[in-house]
Amino acid sequence: MASGREIKTKIKSTQNMRKVTRALEMVSASKIRKAQDLMKASRPYARQMRKVIAHVAQASTDFSHPFLTQREPVARVGYMVISTDRGLCGGLNSNMFRRLLPAIREWQDKGVEVDVVAVGQKAVQFFRRIKGVNLIGSITHLGEKPKVEQLIGVIKVLLDAYTAGKLDRVFLAYNDFVNTMTQKPSIEALLPLPLVAAELQAAEGTGESATPSWPVAGLKLEQTHDWDYIYEPDAATVLEHVLGRYIESVVYQGVLENLASEHAARMVAMKSASDNANKVIGELTLVYNKARQAAITQEISEIVGGAAAV
Repeated sequence: MASGREIKTKIKSTQNMRKVTRALEMVSASKIRKAQDLMKASRPYARQMRKVIAHVAQASTDFSHPFLTQREPVARVGYMVISTDRGLCGGLNSNMFRRLLPAIREWQDKGVEVDVVAVGQKAVQFFRRIKGVNLIGSITHLGEKPKVEQLIGVIKVLLDAYTAGKLDRVFLAYNDFVNTMTQKPSIEALLPLPLVAAELQAAEGTGESATPSWPVAGLKLEQTHDWDYIYEPDAATVLEHVLGRYIESVVYQGVLENLASEHAARMVAMKSASDNANKVIGELTLVYNKARQAAITQEISEIVGGAAAV
C-alpha cells in the first residue's frame, strides 16, 4: 500500500485537474449558446440555398457553367475538411476523420487523386501525416464568430481548381450539430451541382435528412428535365453570382455547425472528466483513511507491546 504522503499528493493533483476540467466545462457552457444562435440563424438559408441550387442544376439551360458540368471519368477529387483548432472535445475530430478516411481510400483504390483543404488546426495536423493526400490549402483560428470573408481564400482554392478542370468532384466534411449530446460527422457533395441534386434525391428516397452523412461517390447523374428558368439580365451573370454565393453559404454553415459541435462536445467531455475526477478523489480518500488508520493501529500496538515488555 502506498504511503499517506503519496496518496495525499495524488489527491491534490487530481483536485487540480478537476479545477481545470470544471473551468473548461463552464467556458464551453457559456459559449455554446452564442454558437448555437449563430448556427440556427444561418441554417435555414443554407439548407434552402442547397435545395434551390439542386433544383437549378436540373434545369436544361443553354449556358454551360463549369459547376453544372459533370466530368467522367473522375481523375481527382477535393475535400474541404472542417475541424477544431483545439482539443479536449472528446472524439469529435477523430470520429469525423474515421468517417472520412474510408471515403478517401475508396477514391484512391479507384486510382483517383485526393486533394484536401483543411479548416482548423486539428485537420491540418492530421492530413500532414496522411500519405497519398495532397494538402493544398489551410486556414486556422477562425475565432468564436467566424466571418465569410475569412473563408474566401480557401474556398477560392477549390473553386479555381474545379473551374480549371483540375478537380472533378468537391466534397465538404464537417460535424453536423444534432443536439448537445449528439454531433454527426457529415460528408456532403459541393460540386458538380447535379451530384448535389442526386444526393438530395437519394436522401429523400431513404427518409434521411437533406444533409446526409455519406459520400455519394457512385451515384449515377442523370438529366431528366427539359425546362429552364427565365434569367434576368442573362443566365451567365445570374448563375455566376448565385453559384458563388451558394458555395460560400454552405461552407460557412459547415463552419458554424462544427463550432457549435465543438463547444457541446467539449462541455460533455469535461463534465465526464470532472465526474471521473470526483470518483478518483473519493477512492483515494478512502485508501488514505485506511492507510492512516492502519498506521495509527500499528503505533498503538507498538506502544502497548513496549509497555507490556517493561
